[in-house]
Amino acid sequence: MIILDEVNNAVSLNLISQESVLDFLSLTPNTLHLILTGRDAPQELIAAADLVTEMRDVKHPYEKGIKAKRGLEY
Repeated sequence: MIILDEVNNAVSLNLISQESVLDFLSLTPNTLHLILTGRDAPQELIAAADLVTEMRDVKHPYEKGIKAKRGLEY
């Protein structure tokens, strides 16, 4: 298993190219579980995926002014 944490954000911000991620996907064996995370996934990566999940914030303590806690959110 390989997890490319926040790679979709990196592609969206042009920190890495979408082509390099797609090339990497094409080189991985079918027996390898590859997980890409992050917002704003390009349609090409969504099309290449077997499973796509979109999470959205429903309620968050930050809305009440509660700051992130060390060891929990960062």
